[in-house]
Amino acid sequence: MILGMHAAVRSRVRDVLVELYGLGPDRQPDVAIQYPPDRAMGDLGVTVAFELARVLRKAPRAIAAEIVGALGAIDGVERVEPAPNGYVNIFLDRARFARRVLAPPPSATGGGRGIRKAIVEHTAINPNKAAHVGHLRNAALGDTLVRLLRFLGVPVEVQNYIDDTGVQVADVVVGLRQLERLSLEAVAALAERPRFDHYCWDLYARVTAWYDEDADRLAHRAGALHDLETDTDPTARIGRLVADRIVRCHLATMDRMNVEYDLLTWEGDILRLHFWSRAFDVLKETGAVRLETTGPQAGCWVMPLDGNAPPEDDPGAGEGGPKSRSKVIVRSNGTVTYVGKDIAYQFWKLGVLERDFHYHPHGVQRSGRPLWSTTSGAGETAPDGAAFGRADAVYNVIDTRQAYLQQLLKQALTAVGRAAEAERSVHVSYEMVALSPTTARALGHAVDSQADRPFVEVSGRKGLGVKADDLLDRLTEAARGEVVARHADLSADGAEATRIAKAIATAAIRYFMIKYSRGKLIAFDIDEALSFEGESGPYVQYAAVRAANILRKLYEREGLNDETLTAALTPLPAGPLAGPGDGTATWALLLEAARLDEVADQSIRAIELSVLAKYAFGLAQAFNTFYHRCPVVNEEDGPTRLWRAGTVLYCRLQLTRALALMGCEVPPRM
Repeated sequence: MILGMHAAVRSRVRDVLVELYGLGPDRQPDVAIQYPPDRAMGDLGVTVAFELARVLRKAPRAIAAEIVGALGAIDGVERVEPAPNGYVNIFLDRARFARRVLAPPPSATGGGRGIRKAIVEHTAINPNKAAHVGHLRNAALGDTLVRLLRFLGVPVEVQNYIDDTGVQVADVVVGLRQLERLSLEAVAALAERPRFDHYCWDLYARVTAWYDEDADRLAHRAGALHDLETDTDPTARIGRLVADRIVRCHLATMDRMNVEYDLLTWEGDILRLHFWSRAFDVLKETGAVRLETTGPQAGCWVMPLDGNAPPEDDPGAGEGGPKSRSKVIVRSNGTVTYVGKDIAYQFWKLGVLERDFHYHPHGVQRSGRPLWSTTSGAGETAPDGAAFGRADAVYNVIDTRQAYLQQLLKQALTAVGRAAEAERSVHVSYEMVALSPTTARALGHAVDSQADRPFVEVSGRKGLGVKADDLLDRLTEAARGEVVARHADLSADGAEATRIAKAIATAAIRYFMIKYSRGKLIAFDIDEALSFEGESGPYVQYAAVRAANILRKLYEREGLNDETLTAALTPLPAGPLAGPGDGTATWALLLEAARLDEVADQSIRAIELSVLAKYAFGLAQAFNTFYHRCPVVNEEDGPTRLWRAGTVLYCRLQLTRALALMGCEVPPRM
């Protein structure tokens, strides 16, 4: 696509800077490439003359003229012109470029960015209740990041961390034993019922209220947490049963979102295989932690803090006082804090621990991709000769409230002499998800009409939230109603209507979750997400479907499919692409469609996935404008009709690829 053209232009310009000015690679400015606002000014614009003006003590326009005079021929470029203001304007060979982007099959670009393997950890829902709407943002961001990295040629391992020994699981175990008075056998039977995760959602809220009624009841939580960490039955067996069943429910929910993983990593295995013990040894050997002998942290192993003290809402902020300049890693009673377990996990991901899990197959996902799970018992040392962990780069997709913890992980790596690994540990943070007042009311939540905020906060701990499955069900039914209303031959309970509705619902949620900047709090709105005419996933899907319909009509009239249409363009002159008016419109759409690889690259460089969503929406808008302005099937001039059809074909392919990068499918009709 367009990045190949960028590379060719950039390489030749750099050669010219050496030839003309003796500027070696270490002295050259960045050769930035932009897009002129009008195609009459060129297809690409190089700005290097502006950066060189001060160094060379020349006017940018003079430098641009010198560069243009020395460039010579560039493969795929028709001509190069210096602009009066100092730009170097590149005019592409339009017909050749069009044939080139249409001919090859899609392939990974970018050469893997120099990364042997990346690990992306995302989703990581506590296995104590159903997934909620906020988890969908995490999964949508994480899965889109995975797809973009793979698109750019980076091998990616996708991990889903399961905190099966944490306080949330402990609370559900307390609820089952103290509130429900259930035995292990009774819990096992209950867990086999449909939507056990929804049952635990309500139970978790009840336990929270039960604690609030009497603080002494928190002793039950402490006891359950200790039993989980020390693998003491029956609490540990109940905890494992609950976590296993709810993780399977979570996987089913994420399958509805087209999200898959490579490995489920269980916190219990980190403890049972003594990963933390090894990480603790490394921290002590390098002096990264110390044992406090006096003060409020006496008896604790702590890590001195770089930068700011812990935030007030840090779960361990009270351990050592609010102004403490050190973080407790191991409490005085010998139990490890959540930070310690996360340090051990991060060390393993990057190959610092020099030990490994055992593994066993967890199942096969819808795409046919195998899913593996860690185990502390007997298992395979590595599936099919592959190895998990030991990544060059790690991306942790965790909400912004965990920014302090993620910084501690980087600090721990630096403290043990792994500064390079710390630099390659990336926190992909994001803000919370709330509901719009309209959506909150539609989902049965009471909304204060006097509230001064344009969103309604939710809380899973209090049972005030939206289960992911419920939201997907609601959107699917709304999409079904819209599609059936548009197509008289579809029945509401038919298989085709169901498939289409599911595809639209998934696109509605996934697009909504990534179209905003990661740092922006979003208020999910059902009507906005499902709109066929606004900035939404369904709008982009509709443009792809419309393009497919044009090509279907062309096939019915002329028998041209994708392959024969592409072949028919080979002998055609570029006139219909080069002329003013509609010819420029055709070329402008084709050039914009070719920018997908550039946009993917920008999205990864900035770790800002909204760039991809905005591009897809803009391309859909541009296509719809072209659709209304430039007829295809009814165009009388043969070459013009074929070039327009080729542009529609390429636009459909690129819209489909962009949607796929966001985890969305193109339905057969809408």
